[in-house]
Amino acid sequence: MTQRFDKSRLPSRHVSVGPERAPHRSYYYAMGLTEEEIARPFVAVASAGNDSAPCNTTLDAQADACRGGVEAGGGMPRRFNTITVTDGIAMGHQGMKSSLVSREVIADSVELSVRGHCYDALVAFAGCDKSLPGMMMAQLRLNVPSIFVYGGSILPGRFQEKDVTVVDVFEVVGRYAAGTCPIEEVHALEKVACPGHGACGGQYTANTMACVAEAIGLSLPNSNMVPAPYTSREQIAHAAGVQVMELVELNLRPRDICTRDAFVNAARIVAATGGSTNAALHLPAMANEAGIDFDLFDVAEVFKTTPYMADLKPGGQYVAKDMYEAGGVYMLMKSLLGEGLLDGNCMTVTGRTLGENIAEVTWNPGQKVIYDAKTPISPTGGVVGLRGSLAPDGAIVKVAGMHRLQFEGPARVFDCEEDCFAAVEARQIQEGEVIVIRYEGPKGGPGMREMLSTTAALYGLGLGEKVALITDGRFSGATRGFCIGHVGPEAADGGPIALVENGDIIAIDAEAGTIDLKVSDDIMATRRKSWKLRKNDYQSGALWRYAQNVGPAWQGALTHPGARAEKHVYADI
Repeated sequence: MTQRFDKSRLPSRHVSVGPERAPHRSYYYAMGLTEEEIARPFVAVASAGNDSAPCNTTLDAQADACRGGVEAGGGMPRRFNTITVTDGIAMGHQGMKSSLVSREVIADSVELSVRGHCYDALVAFAGCDKSLPGMMMAQLRLNVPSIFVYGGSILPGRFQEKDVTVVDVFEVVGRYAAGTCPIEEVHALEKVACPGHGACGGQYTANTMACVAEAIGLSLPNSNMVPAPYTSREQIAHAAGVQVMELVELNLRPRDICTRDAFVNAARIVAATGGSTNAALHLPAMANEAGIDFDLFDVAEVFKTTPYMADLKPGGQYVAKDMYEAGGVYMLMKSLLGEGLLDGNCMTVTGRTLGENIAEVTWNPGQKVIYDAKTPISPTGGVVGLRGSLAPDGAIVKVAGMHRLQFEGPARVFDCEEDCFAAVEARQIQEGEVIVIRYEGPKGGPGMREMLSTTAALYGLGLGEKVALITDGRFSGATRGFCIGHVGPEAADGGPIALVENGDIIAIDAEAGTIDLKVSDDIMATRRKSWKLRKNDYQSGALWRYAQNVGPAWQGALTHPGARAEKHVYADI
């Protein structure tokens, strides 16, 4: 079985081959491995499994199913775990400052474990939002043969004869504040919205990045939309273990797969599915690990020419289970490729090209979730990049399902999310206002919080598209309405958003891709002279360290130089 693999070229030789490695091998014998098993390639099986939230509760079992696949393929699996911060629980309070930071911690911890133990390949399992890009960033950074496996989405809950998700619970808080529903309805909904294991069911950040993983070629075809409770998830995990050994034999690595053209494909899928604006942070961060220039503006350029095709929540009707039953992301890619909107020559973890994988898919005209690219929901516009005097370094908005693409109104300024949420709950926000929440960027937050609690409450109050909301922080993939995030430069860097005052007129045009502050240059210059940087409360610990290192949102909120500065690639040690 081991003859397929030449261990003299693999990293694990440093811990398992030769007389000088006898002390190292003694540890493996202690864990019950045989001499033959120690001679196999060592495969890291990284799991973000934990009891923190339903997104992650099945991951360890799936990772254990992967072990059998690795063994069947001739490898020796070594499982370890990393952290997650689950956004649905961290949302709406100071805990959300930890969320984006966790992406870096996940990538770093996987890197350190693989480097420290000299693993030869990596299969990574993730469920909640930041753990998906965190795992893929580690795979690209290490560049050992790798496969990414999503743990799967939750099934929809049922309430009053309708499918519901956790977003409905966030929005009912606003309806309760408005006095339009009793507290009994809030309690009844919260008990049924999340019926079991899996990540949030709509096209929010987790499912968006799960689609990205297939489109970019790091996941097995049509594997990621399978819901978490389905028993076929174990079969997928086993298959990933078998296939990663094929990649070891071929020496097919993530950077061979994730080319710039593959990143364009991935951005195309984000827009076509009306996916999360967080992808505009995660794709540049992943590209950085491969030494590829692909920032917010590159992502936005792809968005401009991408039809919006998948009728998924929060802008549409359906959830991930429905997408899976309709044929998954490969069904959508079948139509995009047919219209020349995907590069089918990109390699994938199957050892075949994306086009070859798609050729095995037959278009399903009977399903209602995925529109044909010839007759999409709209010709463009799932997600849009913006730029202008308020955001010289760009901003982003999800317009999927929106009826209004232009907005102009007076600013209502808040220096943190809590102050804004309190004003929303107190029904102090007026129709027509442009709400500005600042000092919530990567550096200023620190941690670039999501604002789902605030945006959902606005919807519950009936103000969803009657106000606009602008922030240098982020929005959840579950956010809907005129909500613009990633405004750069952020307030902590002295960007124009730091100088906005109540009553200033802000104009947004999501068709033209503009966002402007209608204040004269002279007045802005005067304000700039008197501006002073606010000092946040986090002056030690992980959040302080993050704030010292993090870069701007338009580049992906990076914390290190990436592959451009590499002197060596781990896989070649």
